Amino acid sequence: MRLSDLTHPNQLHGLTTAELEDVACQIRERHLQVVSTSGGHLGPGLGVVELTIALYQTLDLDVDRVVWDVGHQAYPHKLLTGRYENFDTLRQQKGVAGYLKRAESSFDHFGAGHASTSISAALGMALARDQRNQHFKCVSVIGDGALTGGMALEAINHAGHLPNTPFLVVLNDNDMSISPPVGALSSYLNRMRLSPPIQFISDSVQESVKNLPFMGGELPAEFKSLSGSMRRLAVPKVGAVFEELGFTYMGPIDGHDISEMVRTFNSAHKAGGPVLVHVVTTKGKGYPYAEADQVGYHAQSAFDLTTGKSLPAKTPKPPSYSKVFGQTLVKLCEQDSSVIGITAAMATGTGLDLLQKANPKQYVDVGIAEQHAVTLAAGMSCEGLKPVVAIYSTFLQRAYDQLIHDVGIQNLPVTFVLDRAGIVGADGPTHQGQYDISYLRSVPNFTVMAPKDEAELQSMLVTCLQHKGPAALRIPRGSGEGVPLMEEGWEPLKIGRGELLIEGDDLLIVAYGAMVPPAIKTAALLEESGIKSTVINARFLRPLDQALIHPLARRIGKIVTMEEGALPGGFGSAVIESLSDQEILIPSLRIGIPDKLVDHATPKQSKEALGLTPDQMCNQIKNKFALDSKESLFSSNPSNQSFNG
Repeated sequence: MRLSDLTHPNQLHGLTTAELEDVACQIRERHLQVVSTSGGHLGPGLGVVELTIALYQTLDLDVDRVVWDVGHQAYPHKLLTGRYENFDTLRQQKGVAGYLKRAESSFDHFGAGHASTSISAALGMALARDQRNQHFKCVSVIGDGALTGGMALEAINHAGHLPNTPFLVVLNDNDMSISPPVGALSSYLNRMRLSPPIQFISDSVQESVKNLPFMGGELPAEFKSLSGSMRRLAVPKVGAVFEELGFTYMGPIDGHDISEMVRTFNSAHKAGGPVLVHVVTTKGKGYPYAEADQVGYHAQSAFDLTTGKSLPAKTPKPPSYSKVFGQTLVKLCEQDSSVIGITAAMATGTGLDLLQKANPKQYVDVGIAEQHAVTLAAGMSCEGLKPVVAIYSTFLQRAYDQLIHDVGIQNLPVTFVLDRAGIVGADGPTHQGQYDISYLRSVPNFTVMAPKDEAELQSMLVTCLQHKGPAALRIPRGSGEGVPLMEEGWEPLKIGRGELLIEGDDLLIVAYGAMVPPAIKTAALLEESGIKSTVINARFLRPLDQALIHPLARRIGKIVTMEEGALPGGFGSAVIESLSDQEILIPSLRIGIPDKLVDHATPKQSKEALGLTPDQMCNQIKNKFALDSKESLFSSNPSNQSFNG
C-alpha cells in the first residue's frame, strides 16, 4: 500500500507484517522530508512509527479512542489519518498543527502540547464509556519522560483502583524526554528494559491448576490468591510497581517489532481492567544522526537530510535571550555557591544546559514536574540557598498553586525566569507564553519584571537574586536586540523604577519588556506625522513606577500601553487601573494580544495577524485618538474627553 493512498487508519487492517513494515518506511521517508525542509519535531515521531502502526492494526479508529501524550510523537498518527497530502504545511500558518488538535481531525481525540495529560484524559473517556454502557477501547500512549509528571502518576493511582474498567496504557519507553530523564523512576525503567518479557504468567498458573484432576476445573479462592502471588514473584522488578498499583503489566517488548506488538496489544485488549504495555523504542529510529544525538534532534529547524546539519541562517543573529541568561547564570554561580539553577526537563531550551556543563553541583533537573520544581525551590530558599527556576511561561502555568501557596504567601526569595514569554510561533496555542503577565499580577509578594533587551536581562537577573522576596523575570523567545553585553560586574536595578527613553508632548507610550523596541519604532513613525511621543520602558509590572507614569499621564493626557501578552488582566490593565485609582481619567489604548487563541505560524506572521507591528500600532494610535495630523492634537482637550480603557 502506498502511504499517499491511505486516508483512514482502518486501511491497515489485513495487511501482512511485510506490508506494514513497508508503510513504516514510507512514513519515515515522508517525516524526514518534511521536517528537514520546514523544521519541526523529529526524534519523537521517528521512534514510534512501528508502535503506531501495530496499535492501529488492533483498533477500530471509527469508534476506539487513542490519546497521545504531548502530541509531538504523533506525526506518524497524522500521516495515517488523512493528512499525508497537507503534511508539507506542518507547523505553518493555516497548515497542519505540530500537536494534536481536535478541530483538525476526528482522529485527534484529545489535544495537548504539555506532557503527562494522556492517562487522565483517556481514563476519563473510559469512565464516560462505561457510564453510557458503550464498548469502545480507550488507549493512552505516554513516554517515559512524561511519566515523571505528577499528573500521570495521579492518573495511574486512580486507574489502578478501577479493576473492572478496561483501559490500556502504552508506555513508550525510549529513555528520553527532550533530554535524558532523571530520577528513580527512570532508573527503575532502565532495569526493566534488561529483563525478559512477562505477559501471561498468572494465566498460565491458573490454567495449569484448573487442569489438575482433583480440582474439577474450578479454582478455589486460595489458589486465585496464589496465582497473583506467583505472578508478582515472577516479576519482582519487572512491572512489579505497576502490578501492585492494580495494572496488568505486559513487557518489555521491542517497539520496532510490529508482529510482536500486534500480538501483545491484542492480548492487552482482552485482559480486562487497566493494562500497561511497556514498549521499548529508540528515539530518532531510522535516521542515524537523530539516533546518535537524541537531544539535538528532538526538534530541528530546516536541515540538510544528507549531512544532518542545520541550514545556515541567511544573516547572522545576536545570541538568544536563553543563551544570555544561561551564560550570565554560570558567572553568577561561580561567584556565589548558594545560587542554584533548577529546570523541569528543559535544560537546553532554557539555557541551563550551560550551567549543567560548567557547574553540575549547582544545577538540578527535576524531570517533567513543574509543581515539584517550584516547591523544591521554596524549600531550598528556606535554608539560605538562592534558587533560580527556569521554566517556559506556558509550563509555569502548571504550577500556579505552588507560586501562590508555597512561594508568594511565605514571601520566599525564589527567582523565576520565564522563558518563551509572549508569541512563540509554530508550536501554537498550547505553547504561546501570553498569560504570565496576567497570572503573575495577583500573586502575593511577587516582584515582576521584563527586560527591553539582553543587557537589561543581565541586570534584572542580578536584581532578582539580591531581592529578599520572590521575583519573576520574563524573557522572549529568539535572538536578542544585539546590544553590547558585559561579562560581569552587573549592577542591580532599583525595583519599581522605569526608564524614560524619549520625551514628547503629544502622546505617552508605556511599553513592557519585548515591546519596548517596537514602541520606539512606532514613536519614530508617529514623529514623521509631526506627533511627538514620550516613551517609557516600564521595566516592572509589579510594582509599577507610578511616580514616573502618573505625572506624565496627567500632563500629556493620552496614553498607550504595549505588551506582548494577553490584554485581559495584563500590563495595560495594571496601568489603567493605577491611573483610575488616582482619578487620572484620560483617553487610553491598550495594545497587546486580544482575548483569543494564537494559532501556529511564524512569530512575524502572528504579530502581523494581531496588529503588533510598528506600522500597525502607529495606525491604531492615529485612529484611536484621531491623530491624522499635528493640528488635530490641538483641537482636542483631554480634560473634556471621557475615560476609555
